[in-house]
Amino acid sequence: MANKKRTQKIAFGVFRALSLLVVGILFWILGFIVYNGFGVISWEFLTAAPTDGMTGGGIFPAIVGTCCLIVGSVVFAFPVGLMSGIYISEYAGNGWIVKFIRIMTNNLGGIPSIVFGLFGMALFVNTFGFGDSIIAGSFTLGLLILPLIIRTTEEALKAIPASYRTGSFALGASKLQTIFRVVLPVAFPNIMTGLILSVGRVSGETAPILFTVAAYFLPKLPTSLFDQVMALPYHLYVIATSGADIEASRPIAYGTALVLIVIVLLMNLLTTALRRYFGKKVKAG
Repeated sequence: MANKKRTQKIAFGVFRALSLLVVGILFWILGFIVYNGFGVISWEFLTAAPTDGMTGGGIFPAIVGTCCLIVGSVVFAFPVGLMSGIYISEYAGNGWIVKFIRIMTNNLGGIPSIVFGLFGMALFVNTFGFGDSIIAGSFTLGLLILPLIIRTTEEALKAIPASYRTGSFALGASKLQTIFRVVLPVAFPNIMTGLILSVGRVSGETAPILFTVAAYFLPKLPTSLFDQVMALPYHLYVIATSGADIEASRPIAYGTALVLIVIVLLMNLLTTALRRYFGKKVKAG
């Protein structure tokens, strides 16, 4: 008994140390970005367009472009991923078709993002004729996060006890009514977890937008879905790796990184608030 308790304490100690290490690394990264980038943040930096070859001015067009791409990709991927997850979990059964879909979904999730960028350029930019535009970039990023949304939706639906479905059927509800009025509302807070992860991934991707939407220097706001835009990840890459004086533009790079982190944090907080709202609504019901 004493050996078991000692082993348990050692195991818990290792787990605690690893958890603290992960948290420490996270705060180290955040602290580094805040320390180097906070001095650049100003009202002009957040609201003005870039000037002097992106070594001066602000990053407002890149902020707007990033938000457009996040919203556009989620609007495209979330309904498609949600319906696909519902089909796999509730309708497809456990046959070879479902296994094949799961394998393909997992493989799709493991494809490098630059491959998505090349595919998006070939399909949306060239074949569909969208050109380098917000809609082409949004569709490409939507395909990138689609496997994540499908898998989280499927797992969230599977976690709902079968008694919910059985009780609904016993009251005379159809399968479709059971899914949308009983199962889906209960699973929706967990489905939102996939949306949170998707927003985090979309906001930081550079390779897909490089081929489909991102502009090197475009100090104006978009007026339609078929306009090209600047984006924070690509803007950060450009000012950190090119230009006549990289050292002079490095503080701007840190400031851009800090703004990108804050946008991701705000998006995650908004999605988490929606998750809690739906969770409370389910408990109240």
